[in-house]
Amino acid sequence: MRLKNKSALITGGTSGIGLATAKLFIAEGAKVAVTGRDEAVFDRVKAELGENSLVLKGDVRSLKDMRAIAAEVKEKFGGLDVVFANAGWAFPSPLNDIDEQLYSEIMDINVKGVVFTLQAVLPDLREGSSVILNTSFVDQTGKHGISLTAAAKAAVRSLARSWSYEFLDRKIRFNAIAPGATETPLIGRWGMADEDVRNLKVELAKAIPVGHMGRAEDIAYAALYLASDESSYVVGTELVVDGGASQL
Repeated sequence: MRLKNKSALITGGTSGIGLATAKLFIAEGAKVAVTGRDEAVFDRVKAELGENSLVLKGDVRSLKDMRAIAAEVKEKFGGLDVVFANAGWAFPSPLNDIDEQLYSEIMDINVKGVVFTLQAVLPDLREGSSVILNTSFVDQTGKHGISLTAAAKAAVRSLARSWSYEFLDRKIRFNAIAPGATETPLIGRWGMADEDVRNLKVELAKAIPVGHMGRAEDIAYAALYLASDESSYVVGTELVVDGGASQL
């Protein structure tokens, strides 16, 4: 029960990494609120997470939405000990293919969404809270063909450092997790045929030193470490969980 008596908020928590992390946090004793935009899955997610959860609708790009979510979490939980700013978006982005819509989607969801999430919940973070920002292993490399996503995640990585310093007086720890290629629904939302998705996953696995893509649970366990008191001496860092893809 490494998170006993703690309360957490996870954005983008109705699928993939966010949902796996919510399940793990609850199993470790936390009360958890998750956010998402697809109300069609809310009943299923609520059933999976159980009574110690809240499932809330909101878009991280909207400060109004995030303030409403923060208010509901404050009412139900009283305050927050952990925030996992997990909501994000990645998409292949050769330079000549970047248009205004793609630029806005990637930058706004990944960067604006993190900023607005933290602005909304900041008054409710208890002293000694842990904030985890979801970055990506591509912020450390230059070869994966998703330059805009890499730039957005590099910005988020920078926020983890800057905010760590800014909130030292409140003993709030900011850290980042950089997932590698992970088996989540994300790639399936790129508009590719099922066979192309399968082939892409095979190619991604070949490029990972450990020989396979990560699981959402692999990232969830890293988030649990950063959320728990076991990481109380870890501040401003980025924990890379990518099977060695960016390191070897």
